[in-house]
Amino acid sequence: MRQIHFIIPGNIDALTGGYIYDKHIINGLSAQKWHVSLHSLSARFPFPSDHDLEYAYSIIKKIPDHSLVVIDGLALAPLASQLCKASKRLRIVALVHHPVAEETGLTLAQQLQFKKLEQVALSVCSQISVTSAVTAKMLIEEYYVNPASIEVIEPGIAKMPVSIGSNKASFNLLCIATLIPRKGHEVLLHALASLQEVPWNLDCIGDLDRDKQTSIRVKNCATKLGIRDRINFLGNLNVSKMRDALRSADLFVLASYHEGYGMALAEALGSGIPIVATSAGAIIETVPQKAGLLVPAGDSRAFASALSRFFHEPRLRRRLTEGARGCRRTQRSWEKVVYQMEVFLLETVG
Repeated sequence: MRQIHFIIPGNIDALTGGYIYDKHIINGLSAQKWHVSLHSLSARFPFPSDHDLEYAYSIIKKIPDHSLVVIDGLALAPLASQLCKASKRLRIVALVHHPVAEETGLTLAQQLQFKKLEQVALSVCSQISVTSAVTAKMLIEEYYVNPASIEVIEPGIAKMPVSIGSNKASFNLLCIATLIPRKGHEVLLHALASLQEVPWNLDCIGDLDRDKQTSIRVKNCATKLGIRDRINFLGNLNVSKMRDALRSADLFVLASYHEGYGMALAEALGSGIPIVATSAGAIIETVPQKAGLLVPAGDSRAFASALSRFFHEPRLRRRLTEGARGCRRTQRSWEKVVYQMEVFLLETVG
C-alpha cells in the first residue's frame, strides 16, 4: 500500500479554495488505495504561536524516515528551519496555492521575512506542486525554484447547477471570498456605492471569523457608504445553500488583489455565471475574455466602470453569460486532478 503524510494547517473542512483543493486530493488518493495520514496543525498558521510550532515539530519528528510528506504552503515559512532538518530523511513535497508573502495586509518587513523563509523551505523540497502556471512562474522568477521540480496541477470543478439568475428587476450579485484583506471587499463596496441608482443587491459568502478585524472594517465600510441594507454577509454556507446562491446569481464579483488560481471564479463559470473581477494573479488565466470583464486590482473606479457596462449593456450581458456557459464544457473533473497528482507523487518517490 502506498503511504503518504499530509501536513495541513487549520481545518481541512474549511470552505476556502485551498482547503477544498487539499481535501479533494486527500480523499481522491484514499479512494485510490493510498494510506493517507492527515496531520492537522493550528489554524493560526502562518502566524503560529510557540506552542503551535512545538506541536508541529513533534509531528514532523514522528514521521518515519523515507516517508513521502506533502505540506501545504501555509506552513512552509514558519517551519522552514525544521523542514531543512527533516529533508535529510523525508521526501517533502510542497503544495503551494500562492506564496504567503503575496498576501495583502502584511507589513513590508513581514513580506520580506515570509519571502526569505519560503525560499529556504522550497529549496529543500523534493518537488513542488502548484495550482496555476502563474504561481509556477512566480516561484521560478522570484523564489529561485528549479523549474524541473515544479508541477502545475490546476483544480477541478464539481458538477455545478446552471444559473437561472434572479429573474427579478434587480441584479443579484454574488461574491464568494473569505473576508481577508487580499480579497478586496472594500474596493468592491466603493465601486458599488457609485452605482446606487442601479437596482442591485449583493450576497457575500465567506468566513467572517478568520480575520474579524477585516470583517468589522468591511461591514463598517458598507454602512458608511450607505449600502449596508443592500448587502447580505452570509458567512460560510453548506453545499446545498451554496448551490442555491450560485443558481440565482446574475453576476459573480471579486475584487481580489491576488489569486493563486481562483476556485470560486471557476465554480461560478461552472454554473454559467458571468464575472466582473480583477486581473490579479492567475485570475487572467481562470476567467476567459468571453465570460468576464477584468480590471486592475485596487482600482474601484475601473471596477465600477465594468459593473456599469454589465448593468447598462444588455448585449454585453448576453454575450458574457453565453461565454460563461460555454466554459462549463471545458472544465475538468476532480478525478482527473487526482490522477495527475497521483502520477506526480509516484514520480517523486521513483
